[in-house]
Amino acid sequence: MSKRVYVSLDIVVTTEQEDTPVSLRIQVSSATVKALHARLQQAYLKDDVRVVRRTTVLIDLLVHHVPLAVLCERWGLSASWLYDWQKALLLHGLERLCSRHSGGRRPKLPPKQQRRLGDLLEAGPLVVGCETACWDAVLMRVLIWREFGVLSNRQYVCPFLHNLGFSLHKARLVSDHRDTAKRLAWLEQKWPTILRAAKRRQGLILCEDEASCAQWGSLSDTWARRGQQPEVPTSGKRKGYKVFGAMAYFSGRLFSQGIEGRFHSESDHAFFHTILAQTTPHLFLIHDGAR
Repeated sequence: MSKRVYVSLDIVVTTEQEDTPVSLRIQVSSATVKALHARLQQAYLKDDVRVVRRTTVLIDLLVHHVPLAVLCERWGLSASWLYDWQKALLLHGLERLCSRHSGGRRPKLPPKQQRRLGDLLEAGPLVVGCETACWDAVLMRVLIWREFGVLSNRQYVCPFLHNLGFSLHKARLVSDHRDTAKRLAWLEQKWPTILRAAKRRQGLILCEDEASCAQWGSLSDTWARRGQQPEVPTSGKRKGYKVFGAMAYFSGRLFSQGIEGRFHSESDHAFFHTILAQTTPHLFLIHDGAR
């Protein structure tokens, strides 16, 4: 009769007669399969490459019974690594799947590739074909893999970038339609002309713009009991209040007018007539984004 031995994690090892040397067959229970898949999902969420690779290999080896040679060729691993992972799982359980740094020097890119990586970082994600304008650890790993064929762990990317002279910053928004050269030319050529003309005619230089104030409020982080999402009362109407504003350059005098409709040329002209009714000097109007 065969002898059945139960080991940790509900894994069953089956042998023949005790005195007869035979190969072992490991049978994994359904509970262990569910635990392995749950650990794999957690590793995906944490973006832990090592745990994802190790858990996927063990699932293929113990659950799907993929041949050892196929797994070694597919993942570029040696058979001894797979035996060590399997042994650790049998003896110590799922906790041994966690990624641990064994010490020693971590692999680094050559200096030439480091300089190339620095140039790509300064160019920005949009230049290298990404759909976002901010770098994060996931995008950095994708970039390093695509450019240099090196698969790095997320915990390694941030210290590596710090050693290259980069640090984490909060980005600022700028208008993509602004032309720096045109803005500089306007300040050096057109603005002095407007300023001289206004002083000569004793006129008003007005800087005009519009703003929209949302009436449904805004949300931010707040403290609350665990499991209880706080609620903020609001009118429930997606409605905004529009405001025109113009400020005099020399005196700082403010002209404003609120409307409840939409911004269009008619409402803009009505605001200009309101300013004309309150002033007598010549007006030099600088309109933000005017066509």
